[in-house]
Amino acid sequence: MSEQTSNNDFSPNNLLNQQYQQLIQLAKVIDNEKLILQQHNPEALLLSSQQKNTLLLAIETLDQQISQDKVFAQQKSAGKLTKALADTSSLLELCKQKNIINGQIIQQSQLAVERMKTSLLENHNKNAITYDNKGKKSAGLSSLGLKA
Repeated sequence: MSEQTSNNDFSPNNLLNQQYQQLIQLAKVIDNEKLILQQHNPEALLLSSQQKNTLLLAIETLDQQISQDKVFAQQKSAGKLTKALADTSSLLELCKQKNIINGQIIQQSQLAVERMKTSLLENHNKNAITYDNKGKKSAGLSSLGLKA
């Protein structure tokens, strides 16, 4: 009887339900990641990233298990899992879209940092610019004839 229970735990419906639950957790982690990105909290982002990676590995492992399950393949071919597969696929697409949005937030943050860096360097260089005896711009110590 425990063997039947064990087999039942790994039924295609249970495997798909487990994968669906993992995707729900992933969606929550991605939502939390978005908030962390908006708050510019690198420590929390690192933790969130680790959670996301752990979940993605678990999802991948379960996906491999499902793909090798003969009963799953039979039930899928018979059309018995159509709704569960559609729901899971739909949730996966939602996670992908949310992740793309987070990627865009990261890109925008990187661009903002680059703009600020460029602006700071320009301001620094404006203060260091001098002109040589021919009227050409020169910056830094090289204008004094010193070379490193």
